[in-house]
Amino acid sequence: MPPRRYNPDDPRDALLERIGLDISTAVARALRNDLGGEADTGSAITAPRLSESARSQATVIPREKGVFCGKRWVEEVFIQLAGDDVVMTWHVKDGDIIRANQPLFELEGPSHLLLAGERSALSFAQTLSGVASAVHDYVRLLTGTQTQLLDRRSPRPGFRSALQYAALCGSRRLALSDTYLLPENHIIDCGSIRQAVEKAFWLHPDVPIAVPVNDLAGLDEALKAGADIIMLNSAETAQIREAVHRAYGRARLAVSASVSRERLREWAETGVDFISVNALTEHLPPLALSMRFRDAS
Repeated sequence: MPPRRYNPDDPRDALLERIGLDISTAVARALRNDLGGEADTGSAITAPRLSESARSQATVIPREKGVFCGKRWVEEVFIQLAGDDVVMTWHVKDGDIIRANQPLFELEGPSHLLLAGERSALSFAQTLSGVASAVHDYVRLLTGTQTQLLDRRSPRPGFRSALQYAALCGSRRLALSDTYLLPENHIIDCGSIRQAVEKAFWLHPDVPIAVPVNDLAGLDEALKAGADIIMLNSAETAQIREAVHRAYGRARLAVSASVSRERLREWAETGVDFISVNALTEHLPPLALSMRFRDAS
């Protein structure tokens, strides 16, 4: 078996480095979609009615409280549309708690460019802020425990790191699922958990191996195989408490299930390392933002 070289801090560091590479591509794609297939400011519905010399100011505000995220994406929208012809003034940064009607940022520039970028900019900010806000709300329920939320989302290609970044803005207590999760059919094909884990060690020596199990017998087998993380599916509180006792000092334990906010705290108090909340992998409502315009001519 090759030596394990996994450093649990690396995935988070690597994620933040990847963000800059993804933003430009994601924004260009969004602008093409929002402007009718071409990143052309004249394609915006209202833009052709405006003189290119007309200038406006705009302020973006939230209509509800939450956690802001999306600064880099908003900036990239107007950089791609206008270069330095749109001036932005920021009053918040990613991860800030925001309240309804609080000015988040202001823009000044050609009216047709502000209108052309409005939809894409707000879409990024609303989506990412919605994720950050939801994570923040769940993590508050874990205050005083050692348990972390586990992000196992599988979003559309090209946007995974953005949503993970947003989740981190919601809380640094979120654990990113940069693991190799053994599919159950791979375990069946290999004949046992032990054989599947050994094969995974050879194929993925630099990442933690996570093994899904459905009961305590599967937990014991995964512990003997040397799994890094064991995912216990749909367990009850008493079973989780026993699993924590058996896994202590041998592997990190995660519980994955549809869990209510009330039971989330109960499970955390068993001492489990991670809880994967299905609601965090499903569609989350965007945080409501609006852009208010005023003439700057």
